[in-house]
Amino acid sequence: MIKAIIFDIDNTLVDFVRLKRMAVESAILGMIEAGFHVDKDRSIEHIMSIYEEEGWEDQLVFNKFIENKLGYLNYKFLAAGILGYRKARESALSPYPFVTSTLIKILKKGIKLAIVSDAPSREAWLRLVQINLHNLFDVVVTFNDTNERKPSAKPFSLALKQLNIKASETIMVGDWPERDIVGARKVGMKTVYAKYGDVNKTNNSGADHDINSFDELLEVIDLENKNA
Repeated sequence: MIKAIIFDIDNTLVDFVRLKRMAVESAILGMIEAGFHVDKDRSIEHIMSIYEEEGWEDQLVFNKFIENKLGYLNYKFLAAGILGYRKARESALSPYPFVTSTLIKILKKGIKLAIVSDAPSREAWLRLVQINLHNLFDVVVTFNDTNERKPSAKPFSLALKQLNIKASETIMVGDWPERDIVGARKVGMKTVYAKYGDVNKTNNSGADHDINSFDELLEVIDLENKNA
């Protein structure tokens, strides 16, 4: 029987790439308004490429962008970019359709909920609180808890230890097969690929189940319990 479900956050619970792009666009517009003469669309792609290379939590992405363009750091442009980014991020962050209602239905089944995220603790909790899901999870494991990122087995093992539930009784749901699915399988969890959130459009996830919408997870739970 399934007793716990563990989720990634970004592109599993929230459309993180869409959020990033909207926030970056707002940042660039802020810089342009401050007098930075750059092309908006090219600048957005430039910054998104830095995120893809350096990691989505890179706190110095605008510094790098400005220094690349000017050869030095202009603090007026940096401040304008950061403020534009923050305003857009706060207004754009929201869960995927059916996330909140589905999580509540899962809780009513007596199943525990947990998070395993590569994000730093502060950023992970900020996102959960902002979308008002922070009180639904029994366990939240972030990068700061193990200093290792998925597909390392350590974050998954720590979540299982804190839940006090066997891996075979747990499902991991994530959008990144090479990290979420591979890491969860290392410790023996059942796996669900959040196909709707994968920007790379993976053809073969290697997961036990693929879902195209978050609420399809309810069918997966029923199927796994039926076959238990």
